[in-house]
Amino acid sequence: MGARISLRPVAAEDGEEFVALARASVSMHRGLIFAPTVAEEFGEYLARFDGVNAIGFVVRVNATRRLAGLVNINQIERQTSDPRGSLGYGGFAATSGHGYVAEAVRLAVPYAFEELGLTRLDAYIQPANTPSRRVVEEAGFRPVASDRQIIRVDGESREHERWTLTSGNGGT
Repeated sequence: MGARISLRPVAAEDGEEFVALARASVSMHRGLIFAPTVAEEFGEYLARFDGVNAIGFVVRVNATRRLAGLVNINQIERQTSDPRGSLGYGGFAATSGHGYVAEAVRLAVPYAFEELGLTRLDAYIQPANTPSRRVVEEAGFRPVASDRQIIRVDGESREHERWTLTSGNGGT
């Protein structure tokens, strides 16, 4: 739990509120992240988080208990000399601009390193997505200049920069 928000594993009972907020945030998310906007998509989204290879959280505002966003740790690789995961996150239009997602990412980092035993977290960000860059910069991530990837979002291929944080580099 943070000062203003709490992270908890995403669950079926989050579905209705999550879908409604994602639907209201389509123009904000378009081309940046996937957030399910119908119940069937939410069920598929929820099924991705097996607790081994991927973990999904919802971000709740402590004062109101309203849903403010999501944080995921995906592509978890533990069976290597460098256990790692990929960080995903996003907010909803109704609570955008309050720093809730940035606070949530700062809570997820120690969880990834201390609870999951990861030594590296990567975040993939589209170069023009300034708010997302700010979130990872505030959490201590650094860009990997030589590593750009193409990731499909909303059915389109988009260039992403890799930002990384290691447990010995400000992560814990």
